[in-house]
This record gives sequence, C-alpha cells and structure tokens, in this order.
Amino acid sequence: MTTRTVSNRRWLLAAAVVFATLFFVQFAFAEGDEEVVNYGVLSLVTPIIAIVLAFITKQVVLSLTTAVFVGATIVNNGNPFEGFLRTCDTFFVNTVTDSWNATLMLFILAVGGMIAVMSKMGGMQAMALAMAKRAKNGKNVMLMTWVLGLIIFFEDIANSLVVGPTMRPVSDEAKVSREKLSYVIDSTAGPVVDMALISSWVAYEIGMIAIAFTSVGFEGNAYGVFIQTLPYRFYNIFAIAMVLIIILMQRDYGPMYDAEKRARLTGKLYADGAKPMMSKEMDAMNVVEGAPLRICNAVVPILTFIFVTVWALWYTGGGMEEGFSLTGIQNAFGNADAASSIFYAVLFASIVSIVMAVVQKIMTLREAIDTWLNGCKELLLTVTILMLAWSSGDVMDALGTGTYISGLVGGAVPALILPAVLFLVSCVVAFSTGTSYGTTAIMIPIAFPMAMGLTGGDMNSLCVATIAAVTCGAIFGDHCSPISDTTIMSTMGSAADLMDHVRTQIPYAVTVAIVATLGFVLAAAGVSPWIIIPVGIVILAVVVRVLGKSIKEEDLLKEAGQ
Repeated sequence: MTTRTVSNRRWLLAAAVVFATLFFVQFAFAEGDEEVVNYGVLSLVTPIIAIVLAFITKQVVLSLTTAVFVGATIVNNGNPFEGFLRTCDTFFVNTVTDSWNATLMLFILAVGGMIAVMSKMGGMQAMALAMAKRAKNGKNVMLMTWVLGLIIFFEDIANSLVVGPTMRPVSDEAKVSREKLSYVIDSTAGPVVDMALISSWVAYEIGMIAIAFTSVGFEGNAYGVFIQTLPYRFYNIFAIAMVLIIILMQRDYGPMYDAEKRARLTGKLYADGAKPMMSKEMDAMNVVEGAPLRICNAVVPILTFIFVTVWALWYTGGGMEEGFSLTGIQNAFGNADAASSIFYAVLFASIVSIVMAVVQKIMTLREAIDTWLNGCKELLLTVTILMLAWSSGDVMDALGTGTYISGLVGGAVPALILPAVLFLVSCVVAFSTGTSYGTTAIMIPIAFPMAMGLTGGDMNSLCVATIAAVTCGAIFGDHCSPISDTTIMSTMGSAADLMDHVRTQIPYAVTVAIVATLGFVLAAAGVSPWIIIPVGIVILAVVVRVLGKSIKEEDLLKEAGQ
C-alpha cells in the first residue's frame, strides 16, 4: 500500500468522523429546547474530535480548528452557520485579545527571536561543543538534560524553551531521537515546576486550595497544606524518576524504542514526514561565518533571562511591599503575574543578545534585528496551535466539559479509592481539555469537600492525598495531551513533531499513572508516602527491565543482524 493511499484513507476517515459528528449534533438538537444549559454527553464532543482527528490526520491545526467549530456549533444549538461565525468572532478573537494569552504569545515569538540571535552569534554551538566534551554518548547527554530540567524549576515554559535549544545540538550529535529529547524535557517541566516551593504554578494551586477551604468553612494555612501534599504527588515524582530509570538502564519500549533505534542506526533524528516545531533560524549550528565560538554568548543571555524572570515574578507580585523575608517572598511569588514576568525577561535578554552581537561585531544592528524578527516568524506555527488550543478550552468551558466529566464520578465514593478515582478523573479532564489550571480549578473545589465529608471535617492524610491526587491528574493531562501548551512547548524546545512526541510519550506516562494510582490507594489505606515512593520506583524499574529493549548501539546492531 502506497503512502498516498494511506494518506487518502486517513483523510476520508477524518471527513467521515466530522460529518458523523455533525449529524449526531443535528439529531441531538432536533427535538431539543431552544436554549440548552446542560449539554451532557455533547460536552465531550469537542475534546474527542480534537484528539481523534489529531491522531488520524496528524494535522494539529486542522484538528483543533474543526473541534472548535463543532463545539461552537453545539453551543449555538446545532446551527453550523452560527457555529462558524462564533468560531471566528467569539472564540478566536476573544482568545487573541485576552491579556494573558496575548502576553504569552508575544513571549513565545520573542523567545524565537532571542534563540535565533544567540545561535547566530555561535553561543549555542559553543555551549553544545563544551557539553559534548563531557557527554560522550546519548546516556550522558540525556542525564545532563534531566539535571538541567530540574535546575530550571520556577516556570515550565522557561524550562522547555531554555533546556531544549541548549541540549538539542548535543543530543543531535549523540544521535538521540527528537522524540526522546522532547520526552525528557516534558517530564522535567510540569512535574518539577508543580512541586517547586516557589513557582507560578504553586501560587495558583495555593489559591485553589484556599478557595476549597472557604467552601467548607475550614480555616487553615493553604501553603502549609501544599507543603504536606508534596510527598503524595506520586505521578510527578514517578514521572521524574521514570526518566532517570530509562536513561540509566538505556532501555526503551513502545514507539520510543522504534524512534531511538531509527536515530541510533540511521542518524535520522525524526521520522519521515515529521514537522519539527522549530526550524533553521533557531538551529544552534546556524552560525554567522567567522563568528568566534564563545560560551558567554549563550550563557549571559540565558542567565539574564533566568535572573530577570525571578526578579520580575517577585516584583509583579508586590515584592517591594512584602519585603525579603521567606513569607514575603512566598506571598510575592503567589501573587505574581507570570505571563508578564517572563515576557519582560525574554525582551530584556533579547536586547542583551543583540547588544552583545553588535559590540562583538558579529552582526550589524540591522542584521541582528532582522535575525531576531526571522526567529519570531519561525514560531508562528506554535503560536497558532496555542491559540487554537486555548480556543478549544473556551469552547469546552462553555459546554461544561470538565464539570460533566467530574460529575460522572457520582456521589459516595469509598475513602479507600477516593484519591485514586479523583486522580483518574482529573487525568481524563486534563487530557481532554489540555489545561492543568482549568482541571485544578474544576476538581479541587469538588474533591476537597468530598474528602472532608469522609473524614468528618478533619484535615488528615486522606484530605492531603486527595488534593495531591487532583494536582497530579492535572499534570498528567498537561504532560501528554496534544492540546496542552506544555506539551507544545516541550515539542517546540526540542524541535520535534508534536504528534510523534505525544505518541512516544503516552506509553511512559500511562505506565507512571498506573503506578501512581496504586500509590494513591495505598496512601488512602494509611501507608506512608515514604514507603510508597521507593516501592513505586522499584516497580517502574522492573517494568522498564521487562518491557524495555536495549538501545545500546552494539545491541541494536546485533538485533538488526549487522
């Protein structure tokens, strides 16, 4: 069967799915009320369409656009004409004009410009060559990537867009697949930031916990409860540990093994037909001819970016008023404007990069600005996908998708399985909607009262484990959903294909989720998390040993019969 035939069949299948869905929507509204408030099972149509079409066509833009259109049609009582108009003038326009979204889109474009200038100056190549001397093989390269991912803990977006471009040239030299690189980056972004004592994500979660406290009339320290949940964040901990196990054992399974085998034996870093989300303008080897290879040309802008980000998070959160005490710093980060902070940082770092390029006479001012603008253009696809992902989230909010999914849990759930059930529901909600923030906002106000009801109003380990389970479920979806901004960012940072990244990462994420589910059951039974964590890590190691195949070059050659 030819590639063209397979492609045609995929498009026919995709078209059939869309038309069948629209027919179902028309049928559902045929005898319905003039105005629908509770959409029920129809609220699941948008995420299902987005995910199914993405896997069938591998065209994320088309899949998300179609999903938004179908959802808008449902919101407008099955009228496709009104659905098309509202898709354009309501969901797309509102997404672009939202201040948070607009700031983040500008930030992404500016990151492209900064990386392009750094690459042209030779800073990225110099850093890559310096690291390559220490990392002689793929194992060491991935280990260094894992460590760097742990270090940049304060913002997941910054994590993906600093670690990826820094380590990509080194991993390319070691013939590590882009799928593997994006997996390591993704697994040390959200899971790490979600557990950092000071980060923008943590600030949001503390706010949600405080709201949950208010809803049941409980008086407590939200930040203190957050600290208590850290040992119970089994998915996050196991996801980070899983990466280290995979790296040290040098074994992979599922689609990731095929990707690594391809890269190690043929040197093809991504599959045929793949569409890397970062192209030549941000290639670390795209250096101005004759430019001196100086590590400072990468280190200075990166450190500037990190320093200004931390300072801006403190400043925008009212740090001047809060002071420099630990509590003051925590409060400042809790009230910070994360989007504006990272935007300030990347613009300042971009200016530093341009000035360095001009002062060293590597580029003229005009050339440096043109390079920066060209780098911005290269991330237009990423911005487009994010805009569509946010639009689909707005549609699902209008349909009540998250509330409907969480409501399927039902009323009384036994205490023994409550954290596990809420973890799995949060996984589904987050994977379907692509947002950890939205999932946390939906689930914590539901989960905490359920736990408090089972404990008679006492804040005990069940309540703590339940809160941790919800946040972990949110991270699972944010970690591997194709419509998640974090998934998109890690794909962009590693210059991988989005759907290839999702396809190869999901088996690992599901493995971790299964072990984490067992952990939540044991925690609800009263087992200490300090016992669950090492046991879970051992289980993951056994799974990798049993299911995984060696990716050492000598073993791959032996298997290939060479």
